[in-house]
Amino acid sequence: QVQFVESGGGLVQPGGSLRLSCAASGISVRANSMAWYRQPPGEQRELVARINSGGSRDYLDSLRGRFTISRDIFANMVHLQMNSLTLEDTAVYYCNSASATDFDSWGQGTQVTVSS
Repeated sequence: QVQFVESGGGLVQPGGSLRLSCAASGISVRANSMAWYRQPPGEQRELVARINSGGSRDYLDSLRGRFTISRDIFANMVHLQMNSLTLEDTAVYYCNSASATDFDSWGQGTQVTVSS
């Protein structure tokens, strides 16, 4: 059974940083392309960063340079370092396979709120 447990979210001021973590089970973060997604209030979920099985990384263009995705293959975890946060980064953040659909299993996500 595939499960994800996201953590690390919280309330942060604009310009601040957060590091999100995702503990995965039932799926290998080394063998699969993994991704972080986010769902802002009232909007659809979008993919923001992915790390491919070979280690290459891709980002939503607007986030390039501010967000960094990484993985710990020994702990089977995926992380997202977020810097220079803006109000527009407020969302619930999820991790999953990079090919996940709405019909796949999703974790509870972790809330990130950027507010002054």
